[in-house]
Order: sequence, then C-alpha cells, then structure tokens
Amino acid sequence: MACSQIRLRILPSVRCLFDKLVQVKVEGLAPHKEVTLRSKLVDDRGVIFKASALYKADETGQVDVCRAPSLGGSYTGVEPMGLFWAMAPETLHSKFLKKNVLGPIGVEIEALSGETGEVLASETNKRGFMTEGMKRVPVKEGRIRGVLFVPPGKGPFPGIVDMYLLGGRLTESRASLLANKGFVVLALAYMGYEDLPSNPNKLDLEYFEEAVTYLRNQPEVKGPGIGIISISHSGGLALSMSSFLSGISATVCINSCNANTVLPVHYRDTVLTPLQPVIENIKTTDSGLLDIRDVLSDPSLEKNRVSLIPIERASCQFLFAVSEDDRNWNSAFFARQAAATLRNHGKENFQVVTYPKAGHILDVPNMPHCPSGYHAAVGTEVMFGGEPRAHAEAQLDLWERVQEFFKSHLDNKGT
Repeated sequence: MACSQIRLRILPSVRCLFDKLVQVKVEGLAPHKEVTLRSKLVDDRGVIFKASALYKADETGQVDVCRAPSLGGSYTGVEPMGLFWAMAPETLHSKFLKKNVLGPIGVEIEALSGETGEVLASETNKRGFMTEGMKRVPVKEGRIRGVLFVPPGKGPFPGIVDMYLLGGRLTESRASLLANKGFVVLALAYMGYEDLPSNPNKLDLEYFEEAVTYLRNQPEVKGPGIGIISISHSGGLALSMSSFLSGISATVCINSCNANTVLPVHYRDTVLTPLQPVIENIKTTDSGLLDIRDVLSDPSLEKNRVSLIPIERASCQFLFAVSEDDRNWNSAFFARQAAATLRNHGKENFQVVTYPKAGHILDVPNMPHCPSGYHAAVGTEVMFGGEPRAHAEAQLDLWERVQEFFKSHLDNKGT
C-alpha cells in the first residue's frame, strides 16, 4: 500500500511522446532513506520489460533521478532516463514491439522501501507516438502497402520513406515519431504484411519506385526530392533506390551493408544478386547464441561485384550511422567502403557517424536495448551486440542527427 505523504512525480507531465525525456522524482521520504525505483511495461506481444535502481534520499527526503546517482541495480550513476532505456525483457531475446501507435505505452514506475520492499508510491508514464491532430492513413495503393503519417499544421512538409528490419513486417513507431517533427512519413512494408508475400524469392525495385512516386504525389509533401530512413537489410534497399531511382535527396542508412543481401533485387534488366554468406565464419557464444558478424565476405572482392550496389550513381546526400559493436554484421567496415567508393568517384555527398559500444538495432530514444533476438534470414536467435548505456546514448545522438540531416537536405533543395 502506498504511503500517503510519499509521492512519486513524473514531470513535466505523466503524458508525453515516447522520445521525450521526463524527470522522475520521489518526495516525502525520510532523509537519507534508501529507496528502490522500479519500472515496468508490457509490450504489444505481452512481453514484460523491467528495470530497477537503488537510490538514497537527500537531506530533504527527496530523490530526483535527474540529479541523484543510482547506487546499484540495472544501471549506476546519474542517468535521468535509466529507468526507461535499461529495461530488459523477462523473455530472453525479445525486441520491444509496439504494433498499435494510436495509443500510448504505459510505463509503471514504483518507489519501494529499501528495507521492507513495501510499495511507497507509484505513477504511470503514458508515452505516446502521435501528437494531437496527426493523421494515420493506411496505404493500399497499387502494389504498395504501408501507413502514411501526416503531421498537423499547414504544409507542405518534407516527405520520408521509412523502412525497418527484414522480419519486422511493418513497424510504425519510428515513422510516427519522425512525423511529429514536421515530416510526412510513409512506413513502407516490403514483405510479410497484409497480402505481401512472407517468403519472396526476389524484391522488385519497381515496388519501391511506386512508393517514392506515391509519396512525392501527396499534396502535403513538398518537393522536389524525398528522404529515406533505413536500418539493417533495408539499408541495402535504400542504397539501391538511391542509385537507380530519381526523386531521392537524402538517405539515412543505419548499420547497413553496401552490397545487396538475402534476396535478389531486380530493376528493369538489372539484377543485384545477394552476397553469399561464409557459413564457417559463424561463431557460437558461451550462451549458445550465434555470432554472425563476420559471415559476409568483402563486397569489393571480384567474385562479389555482382552484389555491390553502384552508389556512385546516386545524387542524394547520405548519412551512414554505424555501431562498432554491431554483431549482426561488420557495418563499420561496409560504411567505410561505401564512403571510399563515393570519394573515389569525386563525391563528398556523405557523412559517417560511428558509435563505439552500440549494437545493431539503433532505434528511437529510450527504446529498450535489444542485445540479441530472432533473425529472419538466419531462422534463429543471434547476437545484436551493444552495451546498454552506450547504446542508449547512441540512439539519442542519432535521433537528433537524423532530424538535422533531413531538415538541411529536404527543405527546398533539389536532387
């Protein structure tokens, strides 16, 4: 039972957008009393995520998580959002899933007595994905399948195509949060969603061309060019789109490969075959997880030229974001190679940003870290890598960079 004089507060409000920072405070404690703060959420798959941290009240009987250090638990030190990013799933290898962005996710925060474990106070932070007045429009136009997010206010706005993980079907959380920043965002599915095949034997770039045309033709979208944000496998698709299609001004590739992977990509009479895995390079960790970091060979080798994406043809700006502890593949090596290709063709239309201890799935701020999970192409659980605190800092930094990148290259600039 919560003690009446003890209060847990979430400031500035218990309601906020998912990517926003909040201040967690406990008031009315005995001076210098130890208190455990515990956070919990249940995702749309029913998986429970939890974190906890031990704090000590100051002389006024207050704990301010923005100023006080955690003395132990899921993280230590001063971490204003530690109770959010340090949440780990009770079911191993689970990635946080939010299918329905129309409603918020509730993060329950409790203050417990350090001595008895009794719940002293609690509050729920409702973290939303769509700002008031935003439109969410399901898209079933020709072949394309996805969801369009249109921000409130007087447009037109820059347009962005958002493509997510290979096995992710359709993920709307990043697209909706990006739309809050003043972009029209098309969350684009490309397999295993509605009537799109789950196991296609190839991907047609014409499908993605249709999506670009659809987005550019929206009355709320200002031209002339649009942006693309991609991660992992979809990064290769983003590079292919940027190389072969017109109307693209700015492309973000997060932990991607500069060659085509997994499935052949067809465009008119061009075929990019997938880079072949070197199976003997798969390692198994002590816990029995697969480490596939070195499974793809060097895309620049002569035998791999049929898979290499001709990014020197692209006229857009590129932002390559890479994690050095990416265990899915060697994304830092691939980004360096992509940068060298562009430079060798006299181009300076790129930037590479590197995050030393982050893992593969760099997502929006405050997203629980996913160090391992099911890999759709491998068919089992693999390591994704990353140290939780460094990964959280990388997500925060990259989110600001992505917005700046799109704002500077999509506002009234040509392709």
